[in-house]
Amino acid sequence: MATTPIPATARAEIAPLLRLALPIVAGLAASTLIGVVDTVMIAPLGTLPLAAASLTTAAMIIFYSAIYGFVSAVGVEAAHRHGGAQADAVAAALRAGLGLAPLAGLVAALLMVLILLILPLIGQPPEVLAIITPYWLAMAAVLVPVALLMVIAQVLNAMDRPWTAAGFAFLAVILNIPLNYLLIWGIGDWPGLGLVGAGLASLIAETLTLLVAVIWLARHRLLRARPDTALRRRLARGGLPLAIGYTGEGAAFAVIGLMLGIFGATALAANQIVQAVGGVLYMLPLGMAAAVAIRIGQASGSGDPARLRPIAVAAIGVVTIWMVAVTITLILLGGRIAAALSDDSGVVALATAMFVIVALIQVADGVQSTALGALRGIMDFVWPTRLTLLSYWLFALPLAAVLGFWAGLGPLGVWAGYGIGIALVAVILPWRFWRLTAAANR
Repeated sequence: MATTPIPATARAEIAPLLRLALPIVAGLAASTLIGVVDTVMIAPLGTLPLAAASLTTAAMIIFYSAIYGFVSAVGVEAAHRHGGAQADAVAAALRAGLGLAPLAGLVAALLMVLILLILPLIGQPPEVLAIITPYWLAMAAVLVPVALLMVIAQVLNAMDRPWTAAGFAFLAVILNIPLNYLLIWGIGDWPGLGLVGAGLASLIAETLTLLVAVIWLARHRLLRARPDTALRRRLARGGLPLAIGYTGEGAAFAVIGLMLGIFGATALAANQIVQAVGGVLYMLPLGMAAAVAIRIGQASGSGDPARLRPIAVAAIGVVTIWMVAVTITLILLGGRIAAALSDDSGVVALATAMFVIVALIQVADGVQSTALGALRGIMDFVWPTRLTLLSYWLFALPLAAVLGFWAGLGPLGVWAGYGIGIALVAVILPWRFWRLTAAANR
């Protein structure tokens, strides 16, 4: 196999990657659809509730990213063990991950509550802050069941059971829709809870889904492993740099949201529309990043290092084609999408322009995400973390501030500066993977 040209071997990896990535994408899209459902059902409440949802989403990105990074080590460990046909060892990885997840979710929830106290000090619209607290607290509580569900999804994906993981994610969406309708708008003479009802609906839906997932795992004897303290500690050590890296990226993204908040509620509402739609379209790169980490982890675990580069090349190629299509779609249809989600002409105009800028960032963002997944698969955790922290915090965010505020380009300048930082990471991460896998392709 080592003498086979890389393009041919890369083509051979496309189908297996897609078979794994598509159900992962479906599951991730289902998770994101909860936010889209909230956006669609909150939007009729007005610009201020929509802006409050945007600000909350910006903060949650930090903690979703941190938790996802932390539990990714569980998925990579499970993939290596599954590649080596170690079924009992996979169950042990799951048990260890489930032991770490509640603590990770609780810490994230508490930190999100603390951030709420800081919002008045960083220039956020007071009219938005006046209504945000109950919704914010409900969404913070969602992080605990989400952490456990992330671990379950990671291990199921590593076991080549991605559709099962996707099924749990869709169950949460299915439960969320009627709960949203009931708790936001009420029934009969009860008027509902408005904005906070959306947060409570998400919390109830995720908790019920977790209960169903645990019952399924128990029936399939995947919870039979005994607690392994040493494994749990090793996974925590491996997950920590991933959590820091993903937190740094998510926090940088959240700071962009906070910068936009300085421009007022209209900018926040427009950003919420753009991110809700863009988040769904970005699911393929996220799913491919998870799939490439699993496939590379399985190849490493099975002792087949010659497949590492072909898997990465196939994944980056598929993601690039998809993101080019997304870019064209957002540029052409962004205005119509914005008008369908808001009747505020100022929000629609700004969202339409934002769609163009964000669309131009998509290809680089997809490449860097996929390359990061490839590096996870070979258990390269620390160096990519350093790179992302330096690139986002010392380059992208300062540039976003310069273009948005000093150069007077407003919200569009903020996004443009951030996009240039992403492009830098998209060049360096694939180079890193290629250098680390050189020995396997000599």
